[in-house]
Amino acid sequence: MLKLEDITKRYVMGGETIHALHGVSLDIVRNESIAFIGASGSGKSTMMNILGCLDRPTSGRYWLNGRDVASMDENELADIRNREIGFVFQSFNLLPRASALHNVMHPLIYRGVKPALRKKMAEQSLERVGLQGRMHHLPNQLSGGQRQRVAIARALVGTPSILLADEPTGNLDSSTSADIMALFDELHKEGQTLILVTHEPDIAEHCDRVVRLADGKVISDTRKEVMA
Repeated sequence: MLKLEDITKRYVMGGETIHALHGVSLDIVRNESIAFIGASGSGKSTMMNILGCLDRPTSGRYWLNGRDVASMDENELADIRNREIGFVFQSFNLLPRASALHNVMHPLIYRGVKPALRKKMAEQSLERVGLQGRMHHLPNQLSGGQRQRVAIARALVGTPSILLADEPTGNLDSSTSADIMALFDELHKEGQTLILVTHEPDIAEHCDRVVRLADGKVISDTRKEVMA
């Protein structure tokens, strides 16, 4: 499903070259749940940006569902982000003056989905995350956990092949974090491919596979044993 081959990413800042990723190679298969974990500066944010087609590697190859990302122009990249990848961010990134329903409907505008169908799909997505009673609330009328559920509903509304979550519990208390991770666990059990980026080991442990990054390199790649 996803294949990274010898991925390197370099930035030039203030005349200094920063090596964010060094020759990373790995495969991510469909229906897998995987966490990238590491301290600040480990390269995990750069990894997220490349996996999410938000940035391009300096060198190396990245294939997403069999397509070579390097060969895509900006319009194709925008389209693949809209259709193939659902993003969930730590800061929620909700439109403050739009209801939960309209926040979830918003990505479907860019797909050309007609208004009536947009509404139906958004309602179903909000129901899926347990917010059927909060559809017409504004973000400032919702708790942090509810806002994150709206963000997850928005990510899921277009049935993406990949759900990519960047520090999805970073702004939540421990009880609310547990609720959100339980929702991610349920989505994965239903077949959703899930990629988490986190610095928290207890969050990473929810995934079947944990890839640890340090100084832009993969230092460990472990999978949970499957019980017979």
